[in-house]
Amino acid sequence: MANPLSRRRFLGQLPCAALGTAGIVSTLLNLRLAGTAAAQSLTPGTDYRSIVCVFLSGGMDSYNVLLPRSGAAYSAYAASRGGIALPASSVLAINPLNYTAKSLGVHPGLRDFQPRDGSGAALGPALRGIHRLFEEGRAAFLANVGTLVRPTTRTDFQNGWHLPLGLFSHADQIEQWQTSIPDRRAIHGWAGRMADILQSSYNRDERIGMNISLNGTNFFQSGQNTAEYAVYPAGVQELTGYEGKDSAIGFAIDSELSAESVNLLERTLRARTRDAIGAYQLFRDATSRPAAGGGREPVPLPSGSYFPDGAANPLAAQLQMVARAIAGRETLGHRRQTFFVEFGGWDHHDEVLNNQAAMLPMVSEAVAAFYNCLELLGVADQVTLFSASDFGRTLSSNGNGTDHAWGGNHFVVGGAVKGRRVFGRAAPGDNPANGFYPDLQLGSPLDTDPVDYSRGRLIPTLSVDEYFAELALWFGVSRANLPLVLPNIGNFLPAGSSAAPVGFLL
Repeated sequence: MANPLSRRRFLGQLPCAALGTAGIVSTLLNLRLAGTAAAQSLTPGTDYRSIVCVFLSGGMDSYNVLLPRSGAAYSAYAASRGGIALPASSVLAINPLNYTAKSLGVHPGLRDFQPRDGSGAALGPALRGIHRLFEEGRAAFLANVGTLVRPTTRTDFQNGWHLPLGLFSHADQIEQWQTSIPDRRAIHGWAGRMADILQSSYNRDERIGMNISLNGTNFFQSGQNTAEYAVYPAGVQELTGYEGKDSAIGFAIDSELSAESVNLLERTLRARTRDAIGAYQLFRDATSRPAAGGGREPVPLPSGSYFPDGAANPLAAQLQMVARAIAGRETLGHRRQTFFVEFGGWDHHDEVLNNQAAMLPMVSEAVAAFYNCLELLGVADQVTLFSASDFGRTLSSNGNGTDHAWGGNHFVVGGAVKGRRVFGRAAPGDNPANGFYPDLQLGSPLDTDPVDYSRGRLIPTLSVDEYFAELALWFGVSRANLPLVLPNIGNFLPAGSSAAPVGFLL
């Protein structure tokens, strides 16, 4: 009864029994024991690290985010994209240190953020958007990333060999991006499995877990023994009717919850309620303070922290609360944290150009404000933000938009990132750190279909397992425990390998 299993959760776990390898079965069904053993073998951490997942739900068209800007590569891009191609003159040039085979650039929306006051006057200098963070070495791109069971060719695709479940499906691909288990149903995410292993070694107070969500329940942060702690951009949900132990009502509630009972269910309910109240008070105290006129107000962030208006930019509102939780990490007792934020609306089957022109500046401005705040907090080198999405989109247009596809491009931002680089590989065995950007003509070798009936769905050449392995190792997962977090990693990173999975952090 200490860990009750609902009927729904029991049924959700049944597919795990059909997993085909002993390693994956051990990972998913016995992670509690494995995680306990792993935690006991770790030296308690004395440093701080955090990863922030920015999930752009809906399937972002990332081939208008990172794209060729000149020469034959741009001509192929423009021919494939047709009326949704960006004019070359509008593209912001980037100059990668590791890749020069194609001249690349980024969408003009990845610009700087100019903070302004209520009258519209500028507040200090512009903050660095994703474009300038890349050029200054604080951001990198990963090219043609997607869910893979193993390295895959067009022949594999056309024969249906070893493919992820539900390709091109929102629900299936969201699950796989967040669990990193591409060929089986799963209910636990890779950040949840990390927390199962690491939380007790790094975080002294476990009332609020390692994983904090700004967007409710998600696969990514759900573990065997751990779950996300969900808050709102404005903070923790107030407890109506509970005014703390110093009030008469609070004293009465605390007294009732402290009473002994011989009934196991009653004892469990009281304990869980006490824990919930304790977690609420802890997070509230870490991120807010009593206000002069009564009530509470957010704890101020460092002077010079400017975020876009949260009502107009929901991603900025979420990242601002992430910054507050990072600032309050000592109060929370955390040396390891993961955060999940979500910005939806990227399923652009229509009006992709207009929608991205409106939405990509919101992403860049929110990231600019967040990174600036991390620098002011003195933790820019200890926090890595990374993007994720359901899938990439077709190179060809359906008229004014694009449809579901597979591989896509993503960005990582942080002081520890080996920035100003485009990571990726053209073929199995290539070192991703040498850089790569795919050819964008229809029917290319990486296209799922020949040119005669191609829509331009690119087969990923970099797996989400490798992407996440880099983050997990940097976060503190040992190489020996990496298969517990990412059960499919052995298909891309040989056991015992000391190589960096991708190279953007290690």
